[in-house]
Amino acid sequence: MSETSSSVVLEQDVPDILAELKDRFCAAIGATQETCDGMPTQWVARNSVCDVLRYLKLEVQRPYRMLYDLTAIDERTRIHRSDQPSSDFTVIYHLLSFERNADIRLKLALSADDLLVPTITGIWPAANWYEREIWDMFGIVFTGHPHLRRILLPPWWKGHALQKDHPARATEMEPFRLPQDKEDAEQEMLRFHPEEWGMRRAHESTDFMFLNLGPNHPSVHGVFRIVLQLDGEEIIDAVPDIGFHHRGAEKMGERQSWHTYIPYTDRVDYLGGVMNNLPYVLAVEKLAGIEVPERVKVIRVMMAEFFRIASHLVFYGTYAQDLGALSPVFFMFTDRERVFDIVEAICGGRMHPSWYRIGGVAQDLPDGWDRLVRDFLDYLPPRLDEYDKIALGNRILKARSRGIGTYTVDEAIEWGVTGPGLRACGFAWDFRKERPYSGYEQFDFDIPTGQHGDCYDRCAVRAEEIRQSLRIIEQCLNHMPAGAYKADHPLTTPPLKKYTLRDIETLINHFLGVSWGPVIPPGEAFVGIEATKGNNGYYLISDGSTVAYRVRIRTPSFPHLQMIPLISRGLMISDLIAILGSIDFVMADVDR
Repeated sequence: MSETSSSVVLEQDVPDILAELKDRFCAAIGATQETCDGMPTQWVARNSVCDVLRYLKLEVQRPYRMLYDLTAIDERTRIHRSDQPSSDFTVIYHLLSFERNADIRLKLALSADDLLVPTITGIWPAANWYEREIWDMFGIVFTGHPHLRRILLPPWWKGHALQKDHPARATEMEPFRLPQDKEDAEQEMLRFHPEEWGMRRAHESTDFMFLNLGPNHPSVHGVFRIVLQLDGEEIIDAVPDIGFHHRGAEKMGERQSWHTYIPYTDRVDYLGGVMNNLPYVLAVEKLAGIEVPERVKVIRVMMAEFFRIASHLVFYGTYAQDLGALSPVFFMFTDRERVFDIVEAICGGRMHPSWYRIGGVAQDLPDGWDRLVRDFLDYLPPRLDEYDKIALGNRILKARSRGIGTYTVDEAIEWGVTGPGLRACGFAWDFRKERPYSGYEQFDFDIPTGQHGDCYDRCAVRAEEIRQSLRIIEQCLNHMPAGAYKADHPLTTPPLKKYTLRDIETLINHFLGVSWGPVIPPGEAFVGIEATKGNNGYYLISDGSTVAYRVRIRTPSFPHLQMIPLISRGLMISDLIAILGSIDFVMADVDR
């Protein structure tokens, strides 16, 4: 670990960009909102939102080229928003500028009787799925959208699940029944009609074939369906169909306490383990004003990197298996079990330990942890060298993955690609370096990149990232700070016992803090991290309660799958299998 920061986040240019918008669009620019995360947050008029977004993407110097996220809020029961314009529903555009290393958040106010917003799919094609998700969950209609239909919930669903008046538990709904006539009707609704998607069944002398790949096919890596339009084996077009794994993770965030929601985060990218806890607890800590000790930061980094290794080993082995090599997956899953042995020794759980806490971690490192870690650091590097020979060096894997599923840096940014998929194009952008969190600025590691943005480079980047994670873990081992494993703050969870015995009031507060969890001050905060599959972020809104008012989970796999038609057209079905494996997604990360 270096003594000084190895990377400095550039200034957000907040006054400049907001003043520039006000000068350019005058009356269309409304109130400027202060948020806990310090991100410039600007309210804009509905009739000018497309013009403002187009300006930020195409005309402003050092533009905001990535539509990082697009979501909404049902404001109707929110209490603490006196500094904001009147709004029943709010649409939120989150843009990212790589040139500025800065974000901007635009907000659009809507009344409940006029939920119409112009689509921005003509500005960012990646907005397609995001706008469908908002309509699905909130009932907000995007006029001009090419195909506005449900995306996460089934087509027969009644209501919009993230509206505040929609039930959050099955016990609040009628008992589930599936009579035969209802089952037949729902099955018919799932039938694919090419004409609805602008596809033709025939062209000149050719009859196209439509093939369902999934939702129960091993090569789609989960309950995921792709409807392929084929001319022989050539892919003419593809329609990804998601939502089979949707469990209402954001809705559950509005019913669970701040503390009891942590285990739910483990199950989003279910291969990422405690790394999923990290952006959530960082966002809560930002809302609560909690600063964690240095020891906590290093412990969190070490365990997050162990799960990066575990996730990448799963990817590496299954990717080779998708392309026909059977041995690597058995070797790499065995190594993953060694990672889980260390995780279990430290956290008490293996795949989903839910070990991070608001203000720290669940307990301190146990005696002997350093020996386990050092043994693993000696064990894995020779194994990785061998894997590179049998996998990356395999001529069949090379033949099936080089030049397949390529996209450029500009295309990646256009579609919201982050993580190894972005770095495989040659763009050395890693949030651990560019926007260090949890003390990553103290660590010395490299950013692996590719050159061609194809399936092979996406695999090679992840293989090298395992080695870089080992470097980080070794620095954690050699420079683990002394100190507490939890912050000295009354809103940590569970609360510190020293706040119990002063008087009866503090004892009551401690009891409530354990049973109900902390009351987080009102505010909004977003934190994103470099997760296993790209940038994973939590946008949290507190209304001064023991539960979150809004939990937005920005997952990397959601935009990544939207690129499948673009990078698979004109290729063969066997090439699509390589593409799917190279994306490295899990459907829980997509559907939430």
